[in-house]
Amino acid sequence: MAEVVELPQKGALRFKNRSHAGRRLARRLDHLRYQPTVVLGLPRGGIPVGFEVARRLSAPLEALLVRKLGAPLYPELAIGALGEEGIRIVDENRVMRLGITAQQIAHVERRERRELARQAELFRHGRPAADLQGKTAVIVDDGIATGFTALAACSITRQLGAGRIVVATPVAPRQAPAMFESTVDEFVAVATPRRLRAIGLFYADFQPTEDHEVIRLLERAQD
Repeated sequence: MAEVVELPQKGALRFKNRSHAGRRLARRLDHLRYQPTVVLGLPRGGIPVGFEVARRLSAPLEALLVRKLGAPLYPELAIGALGEEGIRIVDENRVMRLGITAQQIAHVERRERRELARQAELFRHGRPAADLQGKTAVIVDDGIATGFTALAACSITRQLGAGRIVVATPVAPRQAPAMFESTVDEFVAVATPRRLRAIGLFYADFQPTEDHEVIRLLERAQD
């Protein structure tokens, strides 16, 4: 059973930016400092958060490539996720309710597969995913909404041989721990609101993280 850790909340919690959120989150992960740990940031927004976590844990930071599958007419609405190692998760019930055809899903998948390939070359220069054999993998994103992307990341991480999986995020809905209960060993969140309308509402600055910033932080993490 996954362990759930969350900070006590006093009113609405808002982060200045992803780096601030990462520092808040990192303090909840001190118990991992002396374990063989790899921090896996989900590009692009999870990298600035993961950078702060990796720095506090003195752990390497790697990009774990996962892409949300958005509904054809409403791309912000997740219907699933794709990831490395051929991982594919689709919410068939949501697809059915929205009347999305197999051809439409295939079109979205092709586009996101191309983006995965582009990111693999840009962020890792074609190198394979991190060696996680027997290590603790800390999967970090800037927030969790539907959970599809993080679940896909968990599947990839398990396939890569991680001995223990921790999902860590600044903000997730109250029901998120139950979503991951059978998938991860530990779930850590700073804020778990009862109703999560949008992740960006928990950040004063939620501007998109650009590719060059991801590359800069990954390079800094190697210093």
